Amino acid sequence: MNIRIRALCTAALTILATTGPAAVVAHAQTDLDCNNFTFQEDAQAEFNRDPSDPFRLDADNDGIACEWLPHRGSATVTSTPVPQGTVTPTSIPQRGVNAGVGGSTGPAGFEVAGGIGLTVVALGLVGGHVVLRRRRSAAGAGPRRF
Repeated sequence: MNIRIRALCTAALTILATTGPAAVVAHAQTDLDCNNFTFQEDAQAEFNRDPSDPFRLDADNDGIACEWLPHRGSATVTSTPVPQGTVTPTSIPQRGVNAGVGGSTGPAGFEVAGGIGLTVVALGLVGGHVVLRRRRSAAGAGPRRF
């Protein structure tokens, strides 16, 4: 095998070996949802820390995070007896991922750059291989078999 081809293959494998484990670390960050907060003020404090809203705590983009959560002052607990046989309604989740109840924020910037870089390297290797085969066939040597 040609030394240039070995060097290109080694470089490609090195890039793959170093960027592969980094992708796992990038997804290790915690994802916060409105369900992680007891009170709206706590969610609002997290939202104010990073107004770009990576956790999608503000579903309708009005600047108020997790509007459906109770406020600290209005969270009073009353003990009203429930008659036997009465079904108490449970809250139904609304708006799903759009309300910050799950999902992902998408790939990080370095992941996109790494993917583009690997694509460019692969296209360069393929293009170099095509050029090399054309030169060999034009020179009459024919393709080399390994």
